[in-house]
Amino acid sequence: MENFTNQEILNWQAFLQVKEQQSKDSRLKHFYQAGTYHSETPLKQVEFVALDFETTGLDANQNSIISIGLVPFTLQRIACRQAKHWFITPEDKLQEDSIIIHGITHSDLKGAPALPRILEQLLDELAGKVVVVHYRRIERDFFDSALRGMINEGIVFPIVDTMQIEADVLRTRKKRFIEWFKPNRPLSIRLANTRSRYHLPTYPPHDALTDAIATAELLQAQIHHHFDGDTPIKKLWL
Repeated sequence: MENFTNQEILNWQAFLQVKEQQSKDSRLKHFYQAGTYHSETPLKQVEFVALDFETTGLDANQNSIISIGLVPFTLQRIACRQAKHWFITPEDKLQEDSIIIHGITHSDLKGAPALPRILEQLLDELAGKVVVVHYRRIERDFFDSALRGMINEGIVFPIVDTMQIEADVLRTRKKRFIEWFKPNRPLSIRLANTRSRYHLPTYPPHDALTDAIATAELLQAQIHHHFDGDTPIKKLWL
């Protein structure tokens, strides 16, 4: 994974233009060619796509993607009819401990395509939109690592991380008076726990499509409570 931060990439539009020129894979060139928004674009004008991976483990260098869910959305609506979900044949073996977490078994993956078969469609679904995830180290690192193994090229794009947003909100909020006299227990920023603070409904966890929809709803709620539609996208993307 390339080492960079959003502070280093001040102009994502220009950066993706450079990546388009450097890329040798036609599918990646087409993805980068779609570009992205100007950093001052207000959130109310941005088309997002929530993305979630289920994987065989947590190490992007050793484990692989087994399920992908995505759903396009804006601040006004979530386009569930345009949602996509794929099971993916893993590059490594399913482990019992990961099956317990995500519930995806060998029978679910029987006949599932390998990632190269759906790569063009996946990139087309993401192209030109701002990708939204809950904990970017999964989707960003696993996607980058998978492509390096497939085509010897990684991938990079701006991303909004609802987990990072919540961590920043909790870190900067003022303590209520009574909290100064309580033990300092850090609040969970896992997807379900974070959603509960915004009174969003409880969904079964660890399903890629359900988690993508849950992430889209969460970002809408976070923006409603902590930002507004005129906030520039540069305030959120990484």
